[in-house]
Amino acid sequence: QVQLAESGGGLVQAGGSLRLSCLASIRPLRNYHMGWFRQAPGKEREFVAAINWNGDSTIYADSVKGRFTISRANAKNTMYLQMENLKAEDTGAYYCATARWYGRTSPGDYADWGRGTQVTVSS
Repeated sequence: QVQLAESGGGLVQAGGSLRLSCLASIRPLRNYHMGWFRQAPGKEREFVAAINWNGDSTIYADSVKGRFTISRANAKNTMYLQMENLKAEDTGAYYCATARWYGRTSPGDYADWGRGTQVTVSS
């Protein structure tokens, strides 16, 4: 079983930036496609971004396209989410997860999950 640990969340003003990290316990990380999801209070968990096993292909939700960048460093067993120009609607718990197939946007297509890191954007 893969263990994932997110970090980097916090409180930031609208327009600010944060960088989330996801450290994985398994080796090699390159065997896994990965993704970021988020969940606001009272709402469903939603797809944010996904990255393929070697990082040369990425997809984003329309709501974050142009503001967020997903990347990975397999040698460090780590995936990242750089978030720029944050908005109040970006507030929520952010989760990283592994997937067997690349490009999936449903939480049900992801196998292993971290416990999440909270991002709060004040307006």
